[in-house]
Amino acid sequence: MRVAIAFCVAVLPLVIGITWNPPDNIVDFSLYQIYPRSYKDSDGNGIGDLRGIIERLDHFTESNVEAVWLSPIYRSPMVDFGYDISNYKEIDPIFGTMEDFEELLKAAHDRNLSVLMDFVPNHTSDQHEWFQKSLQGIPPYDSYYVWHAGRMENGVRVPPNNWVSQMRGSAWQWKDERQAYYLHQFSIQQPDLNYYSPDVRREMKDVLKFWLDKGVDGFRVDAMIFLYEDKRFLNEPLSGLTDDPNDYDYTVKIYTTNQQPTYDIIPTWRQVLDKYEQPKYLMLEVYSNVSDTMKYYHYGADFPFNFYTITNLTRNSNAADIQYVVESWYDNMPEGCTPNWVTGNHDQHRLISRLGEPRARAITTTVLLLPGVIVTYYGEEIGMIDEYISWEDTVDPEGCRAGKEHYLTSSRDPERTPFQWDDSVSAGFSSNPHTWLPVNEDYKTLNLAHEKKEKNSYYALYEKLSALKRSQYLKEAMLVTKVLDDYVFAVARETEDHGSVYAISNFGDTDSIVDLSVFDNIPSKLNVYYASAISDILPWESVIQIRRVTIPAGSVVILTTPNADFVTD
Repeated sequence: MRVAIAFCVAVLPLVIGITWNPPDNIVDFSLYQIYPRSYKDSDGNGIGDLRGIIERLDHFTESNVEAVWLSPIYRSPMVDFGYDISNYKEIDPIFGTMEDFEELLKAAHDRNLSVLMDFVPNHTSDQHEWFQKSLQGIPPYDSYYVWHAGRMENGVRVPPNNWVSQMRGSAWQWKDERQAYYLHQFSIQQPDLNYYSPDVRREMKDVLKFWLDKGVDGFRVDAMIFLYEDKRFLNEPLSGLTDDPNDYDYTVKIYTTNQQPTYDIIPTWRQVLDKYEQPKYLMLEVYSNVSDTMKYYHYGADFPFNFYTITNLTRNSNAADIQYVVESWYDNMPEGCTPNWVTGNHDQHRLISRLGEPRARAITTTVLLLPGVIVTYYGEEIGMIDEYISWEDTVDPEGCRAGKEHYLTSSRDPERTPFQWDDSVSAGFSSNPHTWLPVNEDYKTLNLAHEKKEKNSYYALYEKLSALKRSQYLKEAMLVTKVLDDYVFAVARETEDHGSVYAISNFGDTDSIVDLSVFDNIPSKLNVYYASAISDILPWESVIQIRRVTIPAGSVVILTTPNADFVTD
């Protein structure tokens, strides 16, 4: 990897940045996560569905999105809203039928949109036929899940070890029918599959093949790090972070995450995908340390998801912090691989709610101009924010489990509210005023239809940036980043023959004057392509001198060289 740390003399004593040339084989596109329950309701029952997605496919093409990823739509009891699957090869009736899915797939492909499925291999629902047969000890299903007889302690049978569930409490649940405990790293209703069983491995490859034969373009793999556990079932060491044995952070996860067989299974999935003529993508959900995360690149995945903008940035972050997030991924990623940038998902507070709008705009600007894959969580292209959800309206199992006194810090409902299309009933999401989660109260003014009319709206910024992202010339352009002062961060994509683009974000409280001559190959004059703070300082489509550029407080400014012919590509 050709990554260099550059130090240049400018307005500040020190300007820090990186330079990176995208490799020829880089995967580069905009991926949009659809949370189907909340995208569009077509039949008025208050729950989003597949036909609703079909109705609104044009939003993706208008927003320069090139691929969509569907959160689970498989048959499910919906204890964890689809992540507890009772049949991997059926569509849950809440979302529609298999015919609806096939129509969606065709309609998306007609628009040159790739469609990725959410693959959930670690666990099933306890209502899955496999688990019910395993519970009865019927071969070969008796070994489909992780069972253990436990151990005796003072004459009482107890779980085999101190492993803790992500949902709090022991990761083991006793079943009288089997006279054994089963492992569940998530909710009790989500038993973990046993990947030491060749039958399980065969079944899951068959699931991949089933959907690939339908024509899907790849998979986002859920909870990848939990796939295998150490077969010795030893106690995990204590972390020292908490004295509560029911808290997930009570132990260090050396026996329940990132086991070597977890890496080894990826090439077997890659072989399934590579049998198809068109490229099929394999993207992994991995929350882990840097070394364990980067290791997944080596085994056949297109990439493990990069959550650094979620885990490493706050409302107090400065420009150097953004630089560190960008630099850390490039510094540690294996040479020749594809970087990626995730700013939000269904498990995390929304971007603006986490960082505030000025920093959120800076992050959106940065990631849409970085090489690689950018993942947009539904609604974040219009700047949706978390909505307060009362205890009475809470449906997320994590929030419900936490109880009325603590649900506000645990529930994921606030970031899952319906998409805000316009200012009509239920924000245009549904004809029903009663939706599965309440619509955010700000929908009258924060909605897509309104933002399309406003030059300085969040969507206007997203649309301008996504158009640049889609340009083939920009996909091949050299990346240069600069920290220009405490709260001003700049991203450049430079080419020799097709011009260059420079995006400067000022998320501070005061205007900042910057000298853009710190970019080595920049011409003396630039055109204003976009300015989020419309003023006499930086009118759109004007020409500015690079030595002293005023960047208004809380704004984003995008500048192009006079010869830039890719902005309308």
